Amino acid sequence: MSKTPRTGNQYSIHYGDYSAVICELGSKLRRFDWQGEEIFCPFGPDDLTPTCNGYILAPWPNRIKDGEYDFNGRHYCAPVNECHPAPRHNANHGYAYHYMWKLESLTDNAVTQSLRFPNLDGYPFDVTVTATYELGEHGMTVTVSAFNGGDEPAPWALGLHPWLANGKQGATSEERDADSAACRLKIDANQHVVVDDGLIPTGVEPVEGVTDLREGPTLEGRSFDDAWLDVNRAADGTTTTVFTRPDGIEVKLIGDETINAWQCYTATGAPFVEHPYGVAVEPMTAPANAFRSGEHLVTIKPGETVTTVVRYEVSRA
Repeated sequence: MSKTPRTGNQYSIHYGDYSAVICELGSKLRRFDWQGEEIFCPFGPDDLTPTCNGYILAPWPNRIKDGEYDFNGRHYCAPVNECHPAPRHNANHGYAYHYMWKLESLTDNAVTQSLRFPNLDGYPFDVTVTATYELGEHGMTVTVSAFNGGDEPAPWALGLHPWLANGKQGATSEERDADSAACRLKIDANQHVVVDDGLIPTGVEPVEGVTDLREGPTLEGRSFDDAWLDVNRAADGTTTTVFTRPDGIEVKLIGDETINAWQCYTATGAPFVEHPYGVAVEPMTAPANAFRSGEHLVTIKPGETVTTVVRYEVSRA
């Protein structure tokens, strides 16, 4: 008897040179390919998802210090799931990745799934999230909407967590560090987020030296688990980050006007099992600890829907 994969049903979509697989668990993007090349680091259908690969980070991205926050006159406690290395004691990356999502529609080039959050101690708000992955001439468009079906306001922030493949498959952590360091990363933002030892923001500083990625330097000598704010925008309000591999493949991540922060995690020095062969580049509507700081936090009114759109474009120099 055949078994359903541990990540649930697998939804394959195709368009031209592009192909992708989205899984039922967390509506995660399990692989994304172009012209036969891995663009995002893939993982297997029965694998433990490595290092948050492909997550939809909702209803908050990144961290909440101690898992506790106040909203609309009430105090909430979310489970702490980041305890190492000390002194981290955070609730990290929300709830959405824990659950099997409901299939809403599937075509050759697009899939839509939804999740209505259960009534949770840390997030009792009646919010339904809908995610559409669509392949087309200009790559992949990811549209995530959150609808508040309850009778009270709900806090909301969102992130996506792709791991961009460096073009090689290093056999050791050291090889993967070196392969990723040869890549270039352009984050067109003017502020670097300063954090404490638990990776909770304590302020911002102007980008300078190692943290200034506006001209797209290589990642040589740059080890990051960092965020950037004050993004520069095009006339249409979009913010674009560019990842370029030594083999000439360029990936543009284009966020709409709701994307206010970018996070980069290089996994430098991480154990091999926690070290995909690439770099995590995360578009976010708000930085870490937004549920406590209020920075770029969105309040969804009852009956209201908020939407974020991110597009991934691939080309070769």
